[in-house]
Amino acid sequence: MNIQDGWEKALKSTKIIRPRPKELLTFETTEVPYIFLSESSVNLGDTVVRKGQVVVEKPAIILPSNSPQFEGFDFEREFHSGQDMILNFLFVRGVTFPSLKYNNKTYSLDVYEGHLEKAIEYYSDKLQRGEDVANGLITGPEDSWQFSILIFIATQIMRSADSDIKRLLERFKEGRDSLS
Repeated sequence: MNIQDGWEKALKSTKIIRPRPKELLTFETTEVPYIFLSESSVNLGDTVVRKGQVVVEKPAIILPSNSPQFEGFDFEREFHSGQDMILNFLFVRGVTFPSLKYNNKTYSLDVYEGHLEKAIEYYSDKLQRGEDVANGLITGPEDSWQFSILIFIATQIMRSADSDIKRLLERFKEGRDSLS
């Protein structure tokens, strides 16, 4: 699959079943754990379960605008596209991320024996019973999971934007003009 097809497939199919209730941290590194579910293309009727987290790092240096860094998303292996190609691809489509470092770490890749709907119900209930406010639950296509995870992270960034601006203004008013 080429990068354009993967992107369109993810846009069409990605669903954020349960967003992460906790906001991203404004001045610190934030770990954003997720459970990503997709219909298995190998074991029809089963669900692929990818558990991981994206670490949205606090910038240690000032990066040029519109130059986020994506690590651990396997774009090179899956779409034969390097970081610059991915950034240009997204930028041309009007998609930008704050200039931070986004490091994806997949912790487990399992198969849930059952259809996607049953897996969604199982993991939703598990997160609810555990009162888990850290994990997000996402579904999307197995072969373009990277874009689905980026869509999830983008929604988390948008949800945190208002409070981030308020915190930045508070720091500025207090006379602390740095982000540290």
